[in-house]
Amino acid sequence: MSSTLDFDVTLTERPTPAEERARILADPGWGQHFTDHMVTIRYSADKGWHDARLQPYGPISLDPASQVLHYAQELFEGLKAYRQADGSIVTFRPFMNAARMNRSAQRMAMPEIPERLFVDALELLVRTDKDWVPGTEGYSLYLRPYMFATTKLLGVNQPAQEYLFVVIASPSGNYYARGIKPVSVWLSQDYTRAAPGGTGAAKTGGNYAASFAGQAEAVAHGCDQVVWLDAVEHRWVEEVGSMNLMFVYGSGADTRLLTPALTGTLLPGITRDSMLKLAPDLGIPVEEGKISIEEWQAGCASGAITEVFGCGTAAIISPVGHVKGADREWGIGDGGLGPVSMRLREELIGIQYGTRPDPYGWVHPIA
Repeated sequence: MSSTLDFDVTLTERPTPAEERARILADPGWGQHFTDHMVTIRYSADKGWHDARLQPYGPISLDPASQVLHYAQELFEGLKAYRQADGSIVTFRPFMNAARMNRSAQRMAMPEIPERLFVDALELLVRTDKDWVPGTEGYSLYLRPYMFATTKLLGVNQPAQEYLFVVIASPSGNYYARGIKPVSVWLSQDYTRAAPGGTGAAKTGGNYAASFAGQAEAVAHGCDQVVWLDAVEHRWVEEVGSMNLMFVYGSGADTRLLTPALTGTLLPGITRDSMLKLAPDLGIPVEEGKISIEEWQAGCASGAITEVFGCGTAAIISPVGHVKGADREWGIGDGGLGPVSMRLREELIGIQYGTRPDPYGWVHPIA
């Protein structure tokens, strides 16, 4: 299989007027607006990856019997393109997204896409729609590569034989449009995000659909986000919303981080991985392990746990200030923004936007 393909390029005859694009980029929100083009690549069991195209953004035609509509053979990724301080455009660790998509594909019995082809598709779309990359600090162009089954068949005895890979792009504003504030979280003991042997480590849409009821329960109890616990004992902390969790112990020279270990039920976040590399270089040791809700509550009561935050592509870092459950409730630190989480956030954002050095080679130039 070739690691890349030649793309057939068809530019839109009706590009968004510059004035309209400027209006959108001034306040893009999140996932509400899309650029003028998209990339599609087809796969079939007999041809492999083929028919690579850049084309005008628009609807996708599907047969009503397409397997994705019935058996949810689908997966996706998410990353951003940033306009750096010197005007250049970069992405952040795109080959890691490609590798994670292929691990998701393995779990979902879907074809792996060559990593170079995955990144080529991103680069082509961003270069074509480069005027859609915002120049405002904290803004970015969110990239959504995804893949789904298109085989026309209602049988469930085998995975689909045909797939469509697509990349679309959406300008996004600052996740914290009204400023960063710690969130409140609800301990979900009625709903489970993922179970051992399931699809928790795969970035597949079904995981997110299954999370909506738990999130709605959190909101009903006056909380911003849901904390997912393990499926067996319902006491071991795993994730918060769609983000990985980090616990800060101590302060000053004694500061250390703990994050739940990847057991197959957690998504291996790229921001999480970046924190695991960045924090030790800032003098903050990191441990991957386990923490129960009882240990979390006791650690906050004793002052041993000084900060807690979620981390992910959209928010980078989302501080947690308050925890509620069916039979317990407690605060974290003074309920405000913690110095460790804010330092890590500023360091990572600085690398992404080019205001700090990138000693890791994480930034990937595009245009």
